[in-house]
Amino acid sequence: MIVARNIKKTYGHGPAVVNALKGIELGIDKGEFVAIMGRSGSGKSTLLRILGLLDKPTGGDVYIDNINTLKLLEKERARFRLEKLGYVFQEHSLIAELTVLENVYLPAVNNLSRNGYKKRAEELLEIVGLKDRLSHYPSEISGGEQQRVAIARALINEPRTLFADEPTASLDEESSKVVLDLFKRFNRDLLQTIVMVTHEPEDKKYVDRVIWMKDGMVDSAAV
Repeated sequence: MIVARNIKKTYGHGPAVVNALKGIELGIDKGEFVAIMGRSGSGKSTLLRILGLLDKPTGGDVYIDNINTLKLLEKERARFRLEKLGYVFQEHSLIAELTVLENVYLPAVNNLSRNGYKKRAEELLEIVGLKDRLSHYPSEISGGEQQRVAIARALINEPRTLFADEPTASLDEESSKVVLDLFKRFNRDLLQTIVMVTHEPEDKKYVDRVIWMKDGMVDSAAV
């Protein structure tokens, strides 16, 4: 379970200060598929990065599985991210010099045996429909396929929670559907918690709940 208590985030100083988040309070249950939605500049991605331990708030606390993650030392936070959390972004960020298979298993090299991480990567690539692309390089596959590689990579360490920031923004309609169907499958079959930032109204049909953001706050009046 994820609990955010009075999360605040400010940028800048003095007259130039920007209050990106203004005391966010929310909870996300284990196994829940949640979308964070709202207009551009409402604080969606800032909130996601803080919940996912990629950024620190100016104030407040983030609890994941009853652990106050802001009390962790930097090395502990890094280990927590690697072992417990997964990330998918709009940019695929694949390493051009590595094959599809190598890109997927790279985060698991220090956690599993060679046979273990290669086998796990191959299984994930089959799940996302890319078992015939193992030896291809990122430049040799489509944007939609690259995003599926990124999803497989995010799942290699079997994270409890997957954070996705506009994962379909650069994809066509067909590729977007494939990606969201995969998310729904992982959520349903693996009981994986998924927190996704999106601006696409049609994405609401995939999730259990929408958290609406407005001007750095949760908009409880939105439907």
